[in-house]
Amino acid sequence: MFSPLSIQLLAAVLFCFGIATIISKRNIFFAFLGLELAINAANLSFIGFSKSLPALQSVAGQITPIFVIAVAAAEACIGLAIVVLIFRNQETIDSDEYSQMQG
Repeated sequence: MFSPLSIQLLAAVLFCFGIATIISKRNIFFAFLGLELAINAANLSFIGFSKSLPALQSVAGQITPIFVIAVAAAEACIGLAIVVLIFRNQETIDSDEYSQMQG
C-alpha cells in the first residue's frame, strides 16, 4: 500500500492547490471548489495518520472525517444559498463585486 509519508505529501499538495484556487479565482464557485478541496485534503491527512496508529486510536482518525464532511456539506449548502441570493441582486458571481455592496 501507500506509506503514511506519501499520503501526507499528497494531502499537502491538494491543500496547496485548494488554497491557491481560493486566492487566485474571482469566481465565487471556484473559490468554494478550492475550499472543498482544502477540506478534503485535511480529511485525507486524518485518514493517513490513522493508518499508522493502533486499532483503537485509529478509529478516531477515521470517524473525524465523517463529521468534517457533514459540516462541509452544510457549509456548501448555506454558501450556495447566499451566492444565489446575491446573484439575484447583483447579477454577477464575481467576488470583487460583493465587496462593493452597502447595507
